[in-house]
Amino acid sequence: QVQLVESGGGLVQAGGSLRLSCAASGRTFSSYAMGWFRQAPGKEREPVGAISWRGGSTIYADSVKGRSTISRDNAKNTVYLQMNSLKPEDTAVYYCAAKFLGSPSRYGGDYDYWGQGTQVTVSS
Repeated sequence: QVQLVESGGGLVQAGGSLRLSCAASGRTFSSYAMGWFRQAPGKEREPVGAISWRGGSTIYADSVKGRSTISRDNAKNTVYLQMNSLKPEDTAVYYCAAKFLGSPSRYGGDYDYWGQGTQVTVSS
């Protein structure tokens, strides 16, 4: 069992930056690939990116590529999503998710555990 708690969301002006954190419980955090997803009001959940269980491989959605970086610190059981040059269309609830072993994935159905989400609002 893995419990995930996101933090770091908030209100930011367009062009600004935020770093989201996802803290995981459990001693096997390093065995999980971690993903970030987001869901805007009235829209379906979409992938933001993901990182492999060792941190050596990352993938990003085209919408955030070049503006976002996913990293992890297995010693702290935490994964991060650094977002720069934020746009109003980045406004959403951001979720982290854990996928046991395997490669990072864009597909939410591949993930075993989800956090409750953190709100990110980007004002124009």
